[in-house]
Amino acid sequence: MATASLGMARAAQIGQLLIASVEDDGSASHPWCGNPDLLRGEDSARSLSDLIHYLCTLHGRYPGVIDHASTRAVEPASRAWLAQATYAFAGERAYLARLAVAAGPVPSTPGTAGTDSTIIAQRHAMEMLAQSERHGCALGTAMAIVLDWAQVRTVLDAAAIRFGVEPPPYMAGDVGTVATLADAFAGSAAVQRALLFGAQQVLLQHRGLWDVLEARHEARRAG
Repeated sequence: MATASLGMARAAQIGQLLIASVEDDGSASHPWCGNPDLLRGEDSARSLSDLIHYLCTLHGRYPGVIDHASTRAVEPASRAWLAQATYAFAGERAYLARLAVAAGPVPSTPGTAGTDSTIIAQRHAMEMLAQSERHGCALGTAMAIVLDWAQVRTVLDAAAIRFGVEPPPYMAGDVGTVATLADAFAGSAAVQRALLFGAQQVLLQHRGLWDVLEARHEARRAG
């Protein structure tokens, strides 16, 4: 598992550590993301609908987490990148809205009230990270969302095909650009730690979402 230790930060560029964190601890490594039962199984339509609606709760409202992070940017390079990311995620919100309409209502599932409160708490946690006064935390939060969303998008695009929606291109997830910006931005050990902390906490929240979605699938199947 990638960590934000200062020793590792000295041994590798921060951009590399950020990318490693996303690969090791993000959506791509979660067993439910890309699971055949989710993508093609007998109950995949309901499971994909679950994913869409709860992603709407996490990332479908304005202002989003990246919008909040952009208010903390002061360096020209980070401001420019965050401006591009906020524009790209406005398109992602519109995409989520189209998918939610096409997918229909949230599937009936035991424990829905508890799920709703969990996802709202996850969104609140990410909003707090994106508005942190700890220099670097907000940018790391936004970077992790942008990078991890590339994997989330593969599942969303499968859902789009399932529900008859044309997937638009994803415009924000250039790994090299993010890594280069992270290297240039995180010039001190304190900023390095803050950037990686924000990123890793986002990945933790995203993995929590996949945990919830997998549990809901199992609850419906058991019922």
